[in-house]
Amino acid sequence: MKNYLLLVFAFLSMVVAGNAQETLPLTLQEALNYSLENNVNVKNAQLETLISKATVKETTAEGLPQVNGSYEFNYNPSIPVMFLPNEPPFGDPSIPGDVIPARFGLSYSSSLGANLRQMIFDGSFFVGLRAAKTYRQLTDLDLVKTENDVIESVKKAYFGVLVNEERIRLSESNLARIDSLLEETRALNEAGFAEKIDVSRIQVQRNNTYSQLERSLTALEVSKQVLKLQMGLPMEYDVELVETLLELNPIDEINALMVDEGIERVEVSQLETNLELTRLDLKNNHAQYMPSIDFVANAQRSGAGNTMDAVFNSDNWFGSSLLGVSMSIPIFDGLSKSARIQKNRIQLQQLENQRFFLNESIKNEVFTAKTNLKNDLNILRVQQENLDLAQEVYDMAKIKYNEGVGSNLEVTEANADLIEAEINYLSALYDGLVAKVDLEKALGLLKTNNLN
Repeated sequence: MKNYLLLVFAFLSMVVAGNAQETLPLTLQEALNYSLENNVNVKNAQLETLISKATVKETTAEGLPQVNGSYEFNYNPSIPVMFLPNEPPFGDPSIPGDVIPARFGLSYSSSLGANLRQMIFDGSFFVGLRAAKTYRQLTDLDLVKTENDVIESVKKAYFGVLVNEERIRLSESNLARIDSLLEETRALNEAGFAEKIDVSRIQVQRNNTYSQLERSLTALEVSKQVLKLQMGLPMEYDVELVETLLELNPIDEINALMVDEGIERVEVSQLETNLELTRLDLKNNHAQYMPSIDFVANAQRSGAGNTMDAVFNSDNWFGSSLLGVSMSIPIFDGLSKSARIQKNRIQLQQLENQRFFLNESIKNEVFTAKTNLKNDLNILRVQQENLDLAQEVYDMAKIKYNEGVGSNLEVTEANADLIEAEINYLSALYDGLVAKVDLEKALGLLKTNNLN
């Protein structure tokens, strides 16, 4: 389904420039699938995982042979002078003074070489390699956390669109009902069976309902823009949601969620990984007290001459090479490593405190989410009952009014109560859906429950 939806979007993107705004039918599942492919935050988190993979390769490369080549070509406009003592065996009685100036070198010189260095032992390298792999695990967890956040945002935005659509439907239904009542009352007023105040009272209610409809229409457009932004869908498209609030609120799923113990939250795994990274940083600072050993090899050929042609004469080129082992022994660094070790230990204490607080916060979050959902479900049942009663009262008031045994005021008040009951029911239904999302998040089931 996800691939099919992406193909549809790709096709529409080719024709949208020349056509009117395209409308895409969208289920909640399709919206979630699309957002996990196109949301900017998810894309950046996915790119961060690629960066972490490259970091592992980069760190591994430090332990592989490092080979560098070099080439030099030099011209000495003035060859440096060296001074020799004017005494045997270099002495020259014909030269006055204690020293003899001598020029050592040629006008042109060139060299070509290669250098090889291979790590034999470096404690920091092996710790760094483990840290790079752990960092990669952290970016994978960050991606999961980002996907959870996107799922939460998209679901709530999707519900917001549905609520506004339902408000529009109810407002239009209410407006039609009030228009009918207004027309009947005007006719009765003209016939002398109703007062002018009855007409005005209904007209005021009609104006209020019309204003509510206009606000709902505006809120719908804004909520659609929010949904498209969370999904990563271009604003040029319009969306048409093909599900209803009731379809997304199955009671058996909610009851199962209320008794679910949940799984380990990704935030806990993130904190554990950060603890491991800090421990590795501590090991790295300890490892820097140990010496590092490298194997080195060097090969070079050099040539020189007083003319440029002579420099490139093979007879004037000579080779040299070197093989050896290099050891670097840390002796004293002004206690900087000691300070870093002390800082690592304090950071570990901070993370331990954060872990304790996170675990307690999750317990509180689960308790609060379950309590809120239970309360919202109770409110929803009450509001459903209240809506049914309000509809029944309105129907009875309308019958009495039509039969001439009820007043216009009674019908108007019953209609106002019915509108209020409808609004309260929609709010309770939306709150229940949001509370369900919050509980899924608290239990760590947000991605599991919505992408099966």
